[in-house]
Amino acid sequence: MPGDEPKRTYLVVIDDSQEARVALRFAARRAIKTNGDVEVLAVVEPQDFVQWGGVQAAFEEEQRLRIEGVVSGSIGEIMDETGVKPQIVIRSGEPSKVVREYFGERQEIAALVLGAAPSGSPGPLVAHFTGPDSGKLPCPVMIIPGSLSDERLEQLS
Repeated sequence: MPGDEPKRTYLVVIDDSQEARVALRFAARRAIKTNGDVEVLAVVEPQDFVQWGGVQAAFEEEQRLRIEGVVSGSIGEIMDETGVKPQIVIRSGEPSKVVREYFGERQEIAALVLGAAPSGSPGPLVAHFTGPDSGKLPCPVMIIPGSLSDERLEQLS
């Protein structure tokens, strides 16, 4: 039955960059139009100075609160208007490795949505996931230009 199919899930890897916010807005709009979900993955790179689990846990909680603020600020009005409520996941590790491991846990991910910097290098995750191993991914990679306006995002999503 069509209602039994898992929802299409758009995975957005987010940080403090403007291009990550643009990618999140795009994913939220796609989710609305396809009756899908959005998952936000924030990767905390391990801190060399953290020697105790409690300190790492506090650092990750601080990161979670910060990312929740980014999500709310970026798509708060979309969430309010449509009820799209992204699931936020915080993981520690090397970003590209964490994303690959996450794919192994979440078979319903329909697309990896990444924001590309508006100038210069597109960013390390974009470079990694569009490089030599890109054909090994279990889903398409959507690269969203960080310079897109809200109006253009609406047209394209």
